[in-house]
Amino acid sequence: MRHLAILSLTSCLITLAACGTTVDKLNNVGKRPALSTVENPQVRQGYQPMTWPMPEPEASSDRTANSLWQPGSRTFFRDQRAGRVGDILRVNIEINDEARVDNLTNRNRNSVEEIGVPSAFGLQGRIDNLIPFAKNVDPANLAEIESTTENQTIGLVNRRERVRTQIAALITQILPNGNMVIEGTQEILINHDIREVGVSGVIRPEDINSDNTIDSTQIAQARVTYSGRGHITDIQAPRWGQQVIEAISPF
Repeated sequence: MRHLAILSLTSCLITLAACGTTVDKLNNVGKRPALSTVENPQVRQGYQPMTWPMPEPEASSDRTANSLWQPGSRTFFRDQRAGRVGDILRVNIEINDEARVDNLTNRNRNSVEEIGVPSAFGLQGRIDNLIPFAKNVDPANLAEIESTTENQTIGLVNRRERVRTQIAALITQILPNGNMVIEGTQEILINHDIREVGVSGVIRPEDINSDNTIDSTQIAQARVTYSGRGHITDIQAPRWGQQVIEAISPF
């Protein structure tokens, strides 16, 4: 009874959530999806400053006595590369992954076990008297167990992904060792569908090129997203009813 009540409550919650989504879609019939509001990432709900194990701070040696030149600078007066909170740099995202894995497993096992007590430790006569039907039992073949096991498994993974784009990212945090936390998002409205590109992670200042760009392969803890929302995305996604059935179906 308790399980039935829990199942009924879950069904009601799913139905209400689906109804809310359906109402939103009905209100937006014939309208383009709205772009997200541009806001400060640090005041966004759920934003968490990154914490990281850091080495002991070192004494700064950026200044050279009797010299106007700053070590590591790409320009005479000021390094034009991003290096402060709020500065912008470009991230070159180029992902070209390909993986192919073939697995074939065959397992066969046949076993036969025979159990017999020919003399029954000298107690065969007494056993016949105690158990009437034992007279017709051959003690040399009391039991025979036979089992056959066969298992065949075939696995195939053939994956190929390629993403090539460029996105501007904002420095949101400077870590104590000089590394920088970056975050950037981009939305492109094409007809009634929005393509979303996002990147975040930790970079080193020395990995930033002279043209103020950095490759995505040089981002630690990189999180790259490429998704969409709108009419085309809705058509490609399975209906919420199908998703519920797939989630709760045990078969």
